[in-house]
Amino acid sequence: MKSMLKFAVVAALAFGTSTLRADEGKEVKLSGEGKCAKCALKETKECQNVVQVKNGDKTTTYYLKGDESQKFHKHLCGDTAKINVEGKCVKDGEKLVVTVAKIELAK
Repeated sequence: MKSMLKFAVVAALAFGTSTLRADEGKEVKLSGEGKCAKCALKETKECQNVVQVKNGDKTTTYYLKGDESQKFHKHLCGDTAKINVEGKCVKDGEKLVVTVAKIELAK
């Protein structure tokens, strides 16, 4: 039983470390609920795409930027949709920001 607990702790630490590294300027692939930060979340003064990714009870919001994200905004402004996003993620203050290379509706 103790060895299972140790394994679970080590696995959780390893996953948390890899997630942290992914948020420090690494290429990421995200799947989650796409929304407008202005219209749906009421967090920004201007429209901006976000993707909210659930991991258990925790929801992480990634703010999307770049030309690909702007072109896709018509799908998310005033509505939400399941989306897949690929891009480079960096931490900007308390926010996680992804420069989008590819964005699409989830199938």
